[in-house]
Amino acid sequence: MKTFANYLFAVGVIASLTLAAQSQPIQQVWLDDRVAVTVPVATNRVTTISFPSPIDAIDGAGITVDGKTPGLFQLAHAKGSAFLSVRAIFPKASANLNVRWNEHTYVFELIESNAPVLSLNMATLPTPEETGAGRAPEVSPLKLLSLLDKAKAFPLLKAQQPESVADVGFTTYDGKPLVSDFNDYEIQIEEAFRFNAEDTLVFRAAITNETDTPLIYQPDSFTLRAGNRLYPQSISDASGTVSPKGRSIVYFAITGTPDGGRNNLSLKNQFTVLVNRLSPPAPPPLVVVTTNAPVRPIRSPRGQP
Repeated sequence: MKTFANYLFAVGVIASLTLAAQSQPIQQVWLDDRVAVTVPVATNRVTTISFPSPIDAIDGAGITVDGKTPGLFQLAHAKGSAFLSVRAIFPKASANLNVRWNEHTYVFELIESNAPVLSLNMATLPTPEETGAGRAPEVSPLKLLSLLDKAKAFPLLKAQQPESVADVGFTTYDGKPLVSDFNDYEIQIEEAFRFNAEDTLVFRAAITNETDTPLIYQPDSFTLRAGNRLYPQSISDASGTVSPKGRSIVYFAITGTPDGGRNNLSLKNQFTVLVNRLSPPAPPPLVVVTTNAPVRPIRSPRGQP
């Protein structure tokens, strides 16, 4: 238990120290009353800090509520609500804000910045059971479809609506491609996305047909291998056919584990992709028989040449 508590404390420290340096406008931090959280706030934007349930009390230095009382930051909070909003009034302003919640005091260091955090969600620390495998979240088919769409539009969303993909893990395998080679066809993972809240990984993969006949496969049969475990797909977008000597792009996702737990898979894994091929059949294996018996000459029957 002591080791677990130390681990959570380290996680909280790292989260709080790096918060101000991150550029993501929407962030989440574990609730830890032993760590002060530094929050960048802008003069022309509002930063909202949300708690899991109603806030008990708020106290701060250099804070004004009505905007008329002198202060460095303006605070807005309705009694009984679970969130508060702050805005910097002067450039280079700094102040502290103490929030009393669930019989604990949480400290926030507010600093004026041109790269503010617009939404800061305070989450309760996980229990030891929750830090294990846990149960996979229930993800509806419509939600899975939206995750596929978000993965497909990721470059555009990253450029135009970065807040919509701020919590999405992403990696590309251009430098070290992950290729599953099946002799007459191969599957190469080109991009991978992790949606942590849904415990779902989405993959963009290319299937290359090396034969002179169409490759037909079962489009809902994608399976991911990570280490010694297999994870069947939760959804896919694939045609089921690859033209002769052709190449086809597919998307598929895996959610949780086959037994209903969380997979918590990192995008750094060496993945292998499998799919059920329907035609053409795989070439038969070449069987070579060797023997150590001496080779004897074949003799013709007596009287024949």
